[in-house]
Order: sequence, then structure tokens, then C-alpha cells
Amino acid sequence: MIKHWSIDTTELEKDPEDFAVWKLEQWVNWGIGDEKVSKADLIKYWDKLDIDEWKRKAISRAINSF
Repeated sequence: MIKHWSIDTTELEKDPEDFAVWKLEQWVNWGIGDEKVSKADLIKYWDKLDIDEWKRKAISRAINSF
């Protein structure tokens, strides 16, 4: 899976799970996207997300505070 925001997502969309993980990583790492991130999706794909340690800690605290 290519991890760059400027990729052609048509191939990525063929695998809904890979696309969801990619989209979450783009949002978390780069703030890309106008929609809010689903808490359920973050929890569902948490172990598959490639995000840095500090963002992971901050998001984890936010998820657990709701």
C-alpha cells in the first residue's frame, strides 16, 4: 500500500480495509480531509495505523476520555 496523500485512490478503494487505514493515517498524520474521524474506525483499525508515538498517545487519551 502506498502511503502518500497524492496517490490515485482507485486501486486502494478496491480493498475497503486498506483504504480505511490509509484514510485514517492521512487524517491523523497530515490533517487531510474535511470530515470528522469516526471514533469507531479509530478503535477498529488502531493496531494497523502507522502513526507516530506522540500522536498515538494523544489520540488514545482523547478516545478514552469520551
